[in-house]
Amino acid sequence: MEILKLHVDSIEKSLDNQKILKDIYLSCETGEIVGILGRNGSGKSTLLKIIFGTMTSENKFVRVGTKVIKKISDNKNLIHYLPQNHFLPNHIKVKSLIALLCTSENAVILKTNELIKRFLNQKTQNLSEGEKRLVEILIMLFSDCKFLILDEPFHSLSPKIIEEIKNLIKGQCKDKGIIITDHQYKNIIEISDKTILLKEGSTKIINGIEDLKKFGYLRFD
Repeated sequence: MEILKLHVDSIEKSLDNQKILKDIYLSCETGEIVGILGRNGSGKSTLLKIIFGTMTSENKFVRVGTKVIKKISDNKNLIHYLPQNHFLPNHIKVKSLIALLCTSENAVILKTNELIKRFLNQKTQNLSEGEKRLVEILIMLFSDCKFLILDEPFHSLSPKIIEEIKNLIKGQCKDKGIIITDHQYKNIIEISDKTILLKEGSTKIINGIEDLKKFGYLRFD
């Protein structure tokens, strides 16, 4: 299988006359999981929205393979994005959403998954917050794309479900590149091939817990 690379470079973003992202660079290849950590307000979600194209910036360069991504319509079947807020329409059954967003092969696989089977004939408006989040994650993981951006996917999920989702993320990474951010740093470090800390508008490469302490993300014991 051909390896594709998502190349993100020169991202700059200011809010309220304060630069929160300064010449950000990162990359992700198909078959790779890239974790992004950072405190509240560090710009993680802003960065992900800029990469996907739902937020503007003063400067950015995003490329998948040889294709430069200039607007959100360029993302079709290339980059998909799971935002923090719910995004699936309420009036459509879960099984119809699967058919809409997944390849026929992946749709068959997903519909047999025990985590989602009981929701197939329900509309998302009838699901709890945690159930909606679970359905959204599963559909995005099996959706037809080359790169997947997950913004705090574990929110509202039980520890048991989180472990199952982490295994699915690692499994789906065989076919796509995944960028993931979450406040539960141990989960991110555990599943990521490389981890980046966003601090004061810049990125720091993280090789373990000690680096998170060194850069002030975690306190020393």
